[in-house]
Amino acid sequence: MSATFQLFASNQCARMKRDCGPASPEPAKGSPLINPVHLRTLVEVTRLGSFAAAATRLGYTASAVSQQMSALERDTGVELFQRSARSIQPTEAALVMTRHAAKVLTDIDALMAAASRTGDTTRQELRLGIFPSLATYVLPRILANPAWKKLGIDLRVSVAEPAQTIQGLRTGGELDVALVYQVGQSGLAWPHTVNRQWIGDDDFRVVLPAAWGIGTESKVAADHLSDMPWIVHHPGTSDATVIERLFASCNLHPRVVAYSDDFHASLEMAAAGLGAALVPELALLHRPAGVVVLDVPEIRLARNVFALLINEKQTAQVQLFVELLADTFNSPALKQAVPRRG
Repeated sequence: MSATFQLFASNQCARMKRDCGPASPEPAKGSPLINPVHLRTLVEVTRLGSFAAAATRLGYTASAVSQQMSALERDTGVELFQRSARSIQPTEAALVMTRHAAKVLTDIDALMAAASRTGDTTRQELRLGIFPSLATYVLPRILANPAWKKLGIDLRVSVAEPAQTIQGLRTGGELDVALVYQVGQSGLAWPHTVNRQWIGDDDFRVVLPAAWGIGTESKVAADHLSDMPWIVHHPGTSDATVIERLFASCNLHPRVVAYSDDFHASLEMAAAGLGAALVPELALLHRPAGVVVLDVPEIRLARNVFALLINEKQTAQVQLFVELLADTFNSPALKQAVPRRG
């Protein structure tokens, strides 16, 4: 953290202490100044109500979140949470600090953006690994956003599946950032030396041929889909294993007529009447005519999308790019193109 950010956070912390009133003993002279990362974590913990939920949102472990909050309590001399074996309860001091922290973080982001726009700022090359549907539907929207041109980033893109982009982080420094997804808890592993940031969730939806006569608003239970022909992932892949377990838990035993790991091919085959398919919402943005998107309550599955960043490459410019990516991925303009769940 730069000296500018330390001074900024320190001044804001002084104002927070005045509002928070008496608290734990003051931190020792010469103790570390406030880390904005800890403030961002505090905001999420207070908003979501638990360390575990905040950890999922931010891409940390629950233990890491707990350690950050303990460090923040030490640095500020303020007790932020009343802890019990099963829950945490934010103190009044935590709620006051959270309100101030939101302003601190907004101002820091503005400061970083302003710095990235200055004429003497050197441009940064960013070697980005990205999976196909994110490259197809989200990256072009980012590049068309005026905010992108202000970041001062020279982008080098490699489009590949997550397992391949993660290898780019491991070997020889071929990539600086990998945008990956994970279905359930299986399949992917990445170096412990990278920083993981959650971007959003890409929900799977059931897609049927329109020719079958089942409307979008129809209420269909999962087990009623068993007798229908299905287009599914090739067996043996991590995604296929998770989906097979989900189907089995719903008493859905698909009659397989095609195997496809290409969602666009699956959609075209569904539109032609070959069978039903389970497809993520990103792929549905350019779905063909002749398919119906269903909400099947028992089938709840998502691709959890993350950014994996090499720590030494995580500059202000790169962090702003990741935030722009998350904002674009979760924007209403993108989400409203897919029929909402009931």
